[in-house]
Amino acid sequence: MTEVHHDRRQPPKKNGRTFLVVVDDSEEMRAALRYACRRARNSGGRVALFRVVEPAEFQHFAAIANRMRDEARQEAEALLSRLAAKVNEMSGELPMLYVREGNARDELLDLINEEPSISILVLAAGTGPEGPGPLVSALTGKYVNRLRTPLTIVPGTLTDDAIDALS
Repeated sequence: MTEVHHDRRQPPKKNGRTFLVVVDDSEEMRAALRYACRRARNSGGRVALFRVVEPAEFQHFAAIANRMRDEARQEAEALLSRLAAKVNEMSGELPMLYVREGNARDELLDLINEEPSISILVLAAGTGPEGPGPLVSALTGKYVNRLRTPLTIVPGTLTDDAIDALS
């Protein structure tokens, strides 16, 4: 059997592996993002960022609901654009960006099933007393059979140095 060694001084060959990170407002999302960027850089993959906009609550006032939806989408796109610069810096490549409106769990599962390039979902576990977070809980529980990709859960308490050592 022949062993293949990768020269760490040279960037790895692109392999088409895409690490999907759900962008939310949690503190622990930073850990998932860093982990995904490091893994993508070290394995020749790339990162995809996914943000879900919750539907507007003002269903009785269509004009207000539409304006709120447009503003939420613009905010999501602005956030992803800012993060894209960080991803490019950390991974060496611009990420793919996805914004959808609806229920986060359902939209995430739909995206994974629709996009064959997504190979690994990276989530961070919450650090508070309320548990690991709704997506981690759902995707390791009742909805685990709906995933077609591996799920990597990064502890939200990991430091940048610890993430770098792991990836």
